[in-house]
Amino acid sequence: MSGLPDQAVECVPNVSEGRRADVIQQLCAVAAGVAGAYLLDVHSDPDHHRSVFTIVGSPAAVAEAVFRLGELAVLSIDMRAHRGVHPRIGALDVAPFVPLGQTTMNLCVGLAHALGRRIATELGTPVYFYGEAALGPERKSLADVRRGEYEGLLGTIGTDPSRAPDLGPASLGPAGATAVGARPPLVAFNMHLRSSDVNAAREIARAVRASSGGLPGVQALGLPTSRPGLVQVSINVTDLAETPLHIVAARVQAEAQRIGVELAESELVGLMPAESSLAAAAALLALPGIARTQIIESAYEDVARRAARQGEAPRP
Repeated sequence: MSGLPDQAVECVPNVSEGRRADVIQQLCAVAAGVAGAYLLDVHSDPDHHRSVFTIVGSPAAVAEAVFRLGELAVLSIDMRAHRGVHPRIGALDVAPFVPLGQTTMNLCVGLAHALGRRIATELGTPVYFYGEAALGPERKSLADVRRGEYEGLLGTIGTDPSRAPDLGPASLGPAGATAVGARPPLVAFNMHLRSSDVNAAREIARAVRASSGGLPGVQALGLPTSRPGLVQVSINVTDLAETPLHIVAARVQAEAQRIGVELAESELVGLMPAESSLAAAAALLALPGIARTQIIESAYEDVARRAARQGEAPRP
């Protein structure tokens, strides 16, 4: 991962607010206010009623930025009035740590557990650990943790032992619960269909997602949108080595053609690894592959970095 320090992490907190611009701006300011943590991107979706923040930097700084973001989210968002098409259980709905550079997954698991303890202790919010940070196999999947969403969890968290949190109170307040995890990089990608029939999107999602026998490492939901004549296939590609993004896009397009639905534009949620975009470009251009060193900006960045280490300016 060129351009990153040896030990760097990414965290992609998802907050259940996608409509109030003032609250989103306040959350941005809090996330960007910690030295050593960099807010690289914010993607807000009013239909999902959700904002996805991409924060990268040193482990301690990123963890602090995410805690402060969560603290403000807990104070600002009332899940009792929250309605959106995306599954959710809380104001700070999910906070996954992702290793970058030479950082190990074990370090990210430790960050997740430490952040979970702070959220439970200082904010009084129930916490569930998922992904590589899960304390048991039954909570490895985020979909299993979010089963029933906020409303379902409200009635079971204190009565069903299988729904008891890993940390924090076994009761749900207005801010709901938080899932904290550790995972490899993923790509969140929405593909829109020119249709008013959400069942078309659901049929395609069912055909491509791994849990229904589709593509390995792919999660997908068919969702409505507020845009007339458009429905959405909302996709997470969790194993980019097993199933590259362009393979997923091609499969969605093929399924859309099969049922006679036209594909509209797609939408990237948050950021994606350079390798994924290069692989997609190579596939489109019928190239065996594209290396970073074949990209002008990346090649110059590498030369400039080497020159800086040697104390000289890069030669034209």
